[in-house]
Amino acid sequence: KLIFERMPATLELAVCAILLAIVLGIPLGLWAGLRPNGIAGKSIMTVSILGFSLPTFWVGLMLIMVFAVQLGWLPSNGRGETVRVLGVPLSFLTVDGIRHLILPAVTLSLLNIAMVIRLTRAGTQEAMLQDYVKFARAKGLSNTRIVGVHVLKNIMIPIVTVIALQFGSIIAFAIVTESIFAWPGMGKLIIDSIQLLDRPVIVAYLMVIVTLFILINLLVDIIYSMLDPRVRIADNKG
Repeated sequence: KLIFERMPATLELAVCAILLAIVLGIPLGLWAGLRPNGIAGKSIMTVSILGFSLPTFWVGLMLIMVFAVQLGWLPSNGRGETVRVLGVPLSFLTVDGIRHLILPAVTLSLLNIAMVIRLTRAGTQEAMLQDYVKFARAKGLSNTRIVGVHVLKNIMIPIVTVIALQFGSIIAFAIVTESIFAWPGMGKLIIDSIQLLDRPVIVAYLMVIVTLFILINLLVDIIYSMLDPRVRIADNKG
C-alpha cells in the first residue's frame, strides 16, 4: 500500500524524463547524424558527452542553485499542487505541479537525452549509406521523406530498446533525484525504509521493480512487431 501510494509520483517523473529524452534526443541525433562535420553537429555531440559525464546529484544541485536559489524561477522541492484523476494524484495538470516537475525531470533526463542522441546519430550515419536510401534518392524522393520515413523507421528498433530499458532504470534508480528534490516517490520511500531497516517495504519495492521490468520488456517485444514486420508473431510459420 505504501509503495502504490508513492508510485504515481515516480511514474510521472519517469514519463516526463523519457518524453524529454525522445522529444530532444531523436531530433538532435538526426541533425548530428545528417551533418556530422558541421558546427551544430559537433556542438550536439559535445553536449551529449557532458550529459554522460556529469553526475546526476551534481546536476540537480546546480539546477537548484541557479533556477531556485539565484533566479527564484522554480521551486526546489516537493511535488506541488496535484489533481486527482480516477483517484490518482497527478501534478502535471496544474501550473504549480509543472513548476515543481521541471527541475527533477530535466535532471533525470540528461543522461537519457545524451544516450538517445548518440544512438540516433550512429544509426542515421549507418542508414544513410544503405542501398534503400540510395534507391529512394534515385526515385526522386525528397530528403525529408527519406529521413522521416525510411531512415527513422529503420533506426527506431535499437532506440526503442534503449528507451524502454532506461525507463525501467529511471523508475528503479530515481532515488538520487527524488532525494535531492524531496520528490515524494518510491525512491524517497526506499531511502527512508533503508534508514529505518523496514525490510518488508524493501522486499516489496524490489518485487514491484522486477514486475515493472518484465512488463516493460513485454511491451518492447510488442512494439518490435509493429516496427519490424520480420519479427511479427503472425508471420512466424515455425
